[in-house]
Amino acid sequence: VTCPVSLCSAMARHAGPRLPLIVKNLIPTLTSVFDSQRITTTAFFAELLNSNVVNDLILLETMMDNMTGRQKDACMLVRMLALRGLGNIASGSPEKVRKHGAKLLASMVNGMDDKDDPHNLVALEAMSSLSKLLDHLEERDIQSMLLHIAIRIRPFFDSEQPDLRRSSIVLFGNLTKFSHGNCEVFFEQILNGLVTLLLHLQDPKPEVVKACKFALRMCGPSMGCEGLCDMFLNHLREDRSLHYGEFMNNVCKHLMQSYPEMLNRLISTNLFYFKSNWADIRAAAPMFIGEL
Repeated sequence: VTCPVSLCSAMARHAGPRLPLIVKNLIPTLTSVFDSQRITTTAFFAELLNSNVVNDLILLETMMDNMTGRQKDACMLVRMLALRGLGNIASGSPEKVRKHGAKLLASMVNGMDDKDDPHNLVALEAMSSLSKLLDHLEERDIQSMLLHIAIRIRPFFDSEQPDLRRSSIVLFGNLTKFSHGNCEVFFEQILNGLVTLLLHLQDPKPEVVKACKFALRMCGPSMGCEGLCDMFLNHLREDRSLHYGEFMNNVCKHLMQSYPEMLNRLISTNLFYFKSNWADIRAAAPMFIGEL
């Protein structure tokens, strides 16, 4: 995949006027019987969508339709690269994302629901691409799919794969920007994920800890508790080390003052993590219960 990416970057910079003919001649290979040809062409197109040159040359719609058409490809790598290409529109032609928002969003959701994806690589690409697209999508397009996406990505918070944990948690944080229209419904999703996000502040992977800090900062304003929101904003800054025990002591005080009815729910969720594969999270769960 690296070679077509490098070639495409060079061609976008230096051979723009020749690209329409090249694209036209490559399109038939997207339906080739050979996986290698479909992979190479999809990778080339995906990288081309990272450049504004496709917009200047009126190639965007053609290439987007071809990437969308690859979502049912038998080859998992082709499906993954097609989603990467659609996500790249956010950087190549951000002003066009809004126009095609519903179609792009549907592609990302389909990618997350891919049934022939044993290692969740297609889902990972869909989550990463959706995070890139979100800032450019119409709120009404997101609102209709918000709950489905939030529920779909929730199991990835505890994935054995660090990239899946990080991408799903970052996406969840980004989704909160659209939660005000479905405030009560999405608030329930925040409560469902809260224990997990707080425990994964002790995740062994720094990039996952960073993602949790981001997601909790984003969730804070939707939680209806000013003290908790302030704590997340002030103590969970990326550049600041966290005194976890002291932080959790204060978080639990705010939780019990604002949501006393949640005690049993918080305890039962923590009990699940007593058997976590990660020692620091196994240690954090009983401490969380003790603070409650």
